[in-house]
Amino acid sequence: MGFGNVSERRSAPPQIGVSVVILALGPRSHDVHDTSASHCQLWLPLVRRVRQPFLGCWALPGGDLRADRSLEQSAYMALESTTSLHPRYLEQLYTFGDPARSHGGLPMVSIVYWALVEQREAVDAEDDDNVRWFPEDDLPPLAFDHRDIIDYALARLRSKIEYSDVATRLLGPTFTLRQLHGVYEAIAGQSLDLANFRRKMLASGDLEDTGRKVREGRQRPAAVYRYVPSDTPGIASPWTGNASTYSRQDVIESADSQIDHEAEHAMTHADDALSPLIPAAHG
Repeated sequence: MGFGNVSERRSAPPQIGVSVVILALGPRSHDVHDTSASHCQLWLPLVRRVRQPFLGCWALPGGDLRADRSLEQSAYMALESTTSLHPRYLEQLYTFGDPARSHGGLPMVSIVYWALVEQREAVDAEDDDNVRWFPEDDLPPLAFDHRDIIDYALARLRSKIEYSDVATRLLGPTFTLRQLHGVYEAIAGQSLDLANFRRKMLASGDLEDTGRKVREGRQRPAAVYRYVPSDTPGIASPWTGNASTYSRQDVIESADSQIDHEAEHAMTHADDALSPLIPAAHG
């Protein structure tokens, strides 16, 4: 049954769905043939909408809720049906419900999840006419408020840059210092001096040498490391709320408040010498 006028649409119960922000390491946009983790940036898949509103526009993968599925199951099903990705980690990010986000259609509330996908899994994912990967610094115009959602997810990720979970979920359990440096640069969105990064990471006591070596390009074999197990919390379950009254800047400022709390907690377990490496975590 349709709704006859704008007033009826605005007062109707909102539709509720799930959307997912998937982040993975990919090549820098100016060098798409270099897929090494030492020269990378964050990428995410987007889906072309096949119905109104925003017909033909790019949007986050998502889908409707069903009574016989949990929120997490609905998020996984949305991913499987649109991107064929099967992330091992999925976390609820936030709930967005601004009445204006539907642009005159039925009110819509989106429960958003985010996932970090290992680079090798993302490399195996293929684009098609309706699904395409984009670098986070070169996104097309997006449907609804999905640009705000992505900005919020990136702010959350940058607040957690010190957690070992972040690197291992993007790289895998083992890595070289050059690969880890690439992850920090991709997340921070800026260059970090490699020699300084190596020195401070080795001095932090957070890494242990696995005894293995791998060759990276033409350089001599590099030592392979892993994070030392610790009691430091990983990617904690984020708070959820309703962003209905937030503008794009409000969303980022709200994220910053939570980010500051998490960064303060993380720094009590981290080497103070690492803080200059992570300017995004303190802005």
